[in-house]
Amino acid sequence: MNSPPLIRQLVEKALYLKRLTPEIEMAINHELSRTGYISDVDYEALELLMSEMDEGRIRFT
Repeated sequence: MNSPPLIRQLVEKALYLKRLTPEIEMAINHELSRTGYISDVDYEALELLMSEMDEGRIRFT
C-alpha cells in the first residue's frame, strides 16, 4: 500500500485545522527542498490550500 505524498498529508492537516501553522509551512518547505521537485498530486494539494487561503477559509497563524 502506498502512503499519500507528504506534502498532500500536510495540506490535509492544514485543511482539517482550518489554519496553516508555521510548523506545517516549514514542513512543506523542507519537503520541497529535500526532494527538489513537486509531484502532480502535491501541486494540486498546494493549489487547493492557496485557493482556500485566498477565500479566507484557511488562516495563517
